[in-house]
Amino acid sequence: MIDAYEDPGKPDCRGGGRYLWWLVTRQPGRSLAGALLGSTWMVLLAAAPHLLSRAIDEGLEPGDFAALAGWTGALFAVGAFNAWLSIMRHRTMTRVRMDANFRTVKVVVGQAIRLGAALPRRAGAGEVVTIGVGDVLTISQALTIIGPGLGSVVAYLVVAALLLSVSVPIAVVVLLGMPLVAALVVPLLARLQGTETEYRERQGVLTARIGDLAGGLRVLNGLGGKGLFADAFHRGSRRLLAQGYRVGAVSSWIQAFGTGLPTLFLGVVTWLAARLAAQGDITVGELVSVYGYVAVLVAPVGFLVECGYQISRGVVAARRVVRFLRLEPVPDNGTRPAPSEPAVLHDPESGVRVRPGRLTALAAARPADATDVIDRLGRYVPSTATWGGIPLTDIPLPQIRERILVAEHEADLFAGTLRESVSGRGTPDDEDIARAVHAAVADDIVQALPDALDSAIDAQARNLSGGQRQRIRLLRALLAAPEILLAIEPTSALDAHTEARVAERLHAARDGRTTVVTTTSPLVLDRADTVHYLVDGKVAATGTHHELLHGEPGYRALVARDEDAEELLN
Repeated sequence: MIDAYEDPGKPDCRGGGRYLWWLVTRQPGRSLAGALLGSTWMVLLAAAPHLLSRAIDEGLEPGDFAALAGWTGALFAVGAFNAWLSIMRHRTMTRVRMDANFRTVKVVVGQAIRLGAALPRRAGAGEVVTIGVGDVLTISQALTIIGPGLGSVVAYLVVAALLLSVSVPIAVVVLLGMPLVAALVVPLLARLQGTETEYRERQGVLTARIGDLAGGLRVLNGLGGKGLFADAFHRGSRRLLAQGYRVGAVSSWIQAFGTGLPTLFLGVVTWLAARLAAQGDITVGELVSVYGYVAVLVAPVGFLVECGYQISRGVVAARRVVRFLRLEPVPDNGTRPAPSEPAVLHDPESGVRVRPGRLTALAAARPADATDVIDRLGRYVPSTATWGGIPLTDIPLPQIRERILVAEHEADLFAGTLRESVSGRGTPDDEDIARAVHAAVADDIVQALPDALDSAIDAQARNLSGGQRQRIRLLRALLAAPEILLAIEPTSALDAHTEARVAERLHAARDGRTTVVTTTSPLVLDRADTVHYLVDGKVAATGTHHELLHGEPGYRALVARDEDAEELLN
């Protein structure tokens, strides 16, 4: 099985089927052993009826107890050996499936790391969760075809050959049975792929909504939107349920054929063999062997139908994984050095111009417009943005990441101590941390924790409130001390008193360094050196907060409630 630190290899992303085959070829020895053990186990299942017929015809019927004892012993030995083979086959196939499971997890996690900050912009959280929770398991189950699947084909051919030695008509009936099963099941498998694909897509969307609901339940409660969101989630759940019923309907027919058709063959062949025995064309022992052969054949045929079902689902899941693996991070073809001195950041698409060493605020009628500007200035999306007159796309990405930091208001917080969570890759001393704690108005958070900075923090800081998490994220950004800080809604979850102190201390802490914030809070805007008012993604007006309040009605309506407008103007 793949080691935790082993390179999983380069996956074949040309399609779902090719990805499954890549998983097989990455463990050739184990796959070959699984196929050999599965085939031998299946064939020896068919050996039991043959030995039983010899015991009847050569021992029981003529009364030769020595021959009867010999064939009975052989039957016992083969059964015991096949039981051991069954254990080894199951162990081997479990390792095959677990290797495929862990290898897929590693390539998916590796791709997520490779995409980095571009991941949320390229794939939804629901899609990633669906891959990790459901698709990985479905893919591993599809590799059952290696052992029992291949063994079923071999056993089917061996049984057909044995039946030829007993009766040609019976062998012909059995040989024609497999094409009949395929003709009935293959169309259902194709239909299953379509319904399963749609189900997985709906499941991913609904999973993303669950994440949104869990993350914003408190805010939704405060705004009175919990009911509306719950209604939308309920409608989505009902649609997913209906699609699940469609998937279940197809699956039930496939499983019914997998159980019913082999049983039907057993009845037809047994009736035909009994007629031949009554006519004297075959012996009683051969009649018993025919019944045994066909009874044994129920398992291979059932396995083949089940493998077809698992492969069909596996291909659908593998296509989702392949689609995720095909995503590319932000391209990095830059060759020109970044400006050696603080320089202007300019986004021609919006008209935003950020002067170095100043606190600039973006106030947008649609918050997403301001976020788009930050994405372009931080080079997380292709754009024509420039830095000191140099296109950002011409500058090597590591230089940009080293000097420009985008701080999102919902950025991930990892489990560990608070010190580890805010320090990142650096090793700041206590004095640096204390200054950043003060600037982020996080003193009360540190003091309330049992071990201060060395207190344990849950993943995503779930043991803290929403406002505390936001200040911890700001603390982490300030402690990184980037040359340029681009902060998205850094105070949106704070009360007015705390927000005022954050605005005051942020301006002081970042004095002389370039800082951009997106916000519509008058408390933060009042501390900004320059405010860009965006309408439809374009700069509609630029000035100080008070200049825009007096000269731009749209800006005044955006940042001030009606009852507060007069107070802000005075």
